[in-house]
Amino acid sequence: MSLEGIKAFAFDIDGVATDGSILCTTEGDLLRVYDAKDGFAIRMAVMNGFPVAVITGGSSESIRKRMIFSGVLPENVYLHCRNKMDEFSQFCEKYGLNPKEVMYFGDDVPDIEVMQASGCGVCPADAVEDVKAAADIVSTKPGGKGCLREVIEKTLRAQGKWVFDVGQYKQKF
Repeated sequence: MSLEGIKAFAFDIDGVATDGSILCTTEGDLLRVYDAKDGFAIRMAVMNGFPVAVITGGSSESIRKRMIFSGVLPENVYLHCRNKMDEFSQFCEKYGLNPKEVMYFGDDVPDIEVMQASGCGVCPADAVEDVKAAADIVSTKPGGKGCLREVIEKTLRAQGKWVFDVGQYKQKF
């Protein structure tokens, strides 16, 4: 597994971009908390030309809104996924990517197949044991507390692409 060969990122939401906690309101809205540093790492990946996808079993529109705010294209936010390989394959095909060129972040059993198909499977420090065993990289950070930032930044730095361009940032975000 080489970080230099990664050309795209994909990740789950609950347990990766969040700590897995979900607050349900009496109206049925499902609320999640995201780490701003993870969001910035996603933006840095997008600014540097990396396609980014969200592949989640969650179906809340708030997920789509947060990810679009972070720079993920609306068509790359896959909600209510039950077989994540289907959406992962669609994402790879859309961008002409070999699955081995994609880094995938997951934390629970439904993510294992995609992690193994990707070029680099990553999980947060608090992922379930089966996922840790399948991962190429186990982040030192738990889900929703900087695991995306840690490994995306490490990947971009390995490629010499962790460079902040304030002009481009202002234009895109």
